[in-house]
Amino acid sequence: MGVATFRRYTNLAATIHLLQTRSITLLNPATWDDTNDAYYMVEYKRYTNAKSVLALCFTECMETYHHWRVFSHGSDGVCIEFDKDRLMKIWADDPSVRTGYVAYREIKVQRANGLLTVDELPFLKRFPYQDEQEFQAVYTGMDEPAEFKGFPISLSCIRRITLSPWLSSALVESVKTTLKRIPGCEFSKVYRSTLVDNEAWKKFTATVGQ
Repeated sequence: MGVATFRRYTNLAATIHLLQTRSITLLNPATWDDTNDAYYMVEYKRYTNAKSVLALCFTECMETYHHWRVFSHGSDGVCIEFDKDRLMKIWADDPSVRTGYVAYREIKVQRANGLLTVDELPFLKRFPYQDEQEFQAVYTGMDEPAEFKGFPISLSCIRRITLSPWLSSALVESVKTTLKRIPGCEFSKVYRSTLVDNEAWKKFTATVGQ
């Protein structure tokens, strides 16, 4: 069996920050596009009397057009692939961070289920989002408000970095070189996604009628 991985869809600036500081940063969910999800985080913060609730999302599924388009659209999009087991060790002994898979539930099902628990709130989303197959790390800070929190990370946690399928081919080598010049990243695997422009897939048309 291969190594279990998590993917984080982000942008080039966040990727450079991660590589240079060797830290992974949990952020305030207030700016999330899904306001239902953000609201549940606000409620979790209220119920726990926390000063801060910060989070970061990953996915366990393979590369999809959906993830690129929704989370990393544009030429500066990046997908960072992490070794799952090594990544989880970052928070293994930190009681302020909870990790877990997101449950996707229909409104009618939740209505039939009845009461929610406080612990469910950060890991529950509406059923239409099920294709995201999310895994979340959630930090609950009880001491003082914070908009972000970084956690030290070994670069060995990163298996590969995939650049946006919309990044111009003329720019790919320059971006690769820039990332590899960051100390410790000399041997990083950096590729451009071929999701929307794959030569191997196009060549299958040559087999028509054969």
